[in-house]
Amino acid sequence: MGLAKTEMFTDQQNEIALLAKVFGHPARVAILQQLFKIDGCYCGDLVNEIGLAQATISQHLKELKQVGLIKGNVEGTSVCYCIHAGNWTKMKATILPFLNQDISNKEDCC
Repeated sequence: MGLAKTEMFTDQQNEIALLAKVFGHPARVAILQQLFKIDGCYCGDLVNEIGLAQATISQHLKELKQVGLIKGNVEGTSVCYCIHAGNWTKMKATILPFLNQDISNKEDCC
């Protein structure tokens, strides 16, 4: 398999692609929805809420954390997770202009 050649694209294009990838799995969407639902830090068992294995949830949490959409703090023997508000706002500012593009020609092109 060849390289993605990300250096050929702008920083913004690479960032949008990375964000789109993180939203590309329903488990990560479900985790984000759960974190928004409680509107704070979640120290409970996401495995019970989402219904996937602990290792699977941990992998998805890792990916969400790597892109900065969530943050986690160790509290005793558990880790509490919440939405990273500043990075969520930054993500929306990056991705919304792309999503809000409209085709000027209202007729189908094909």
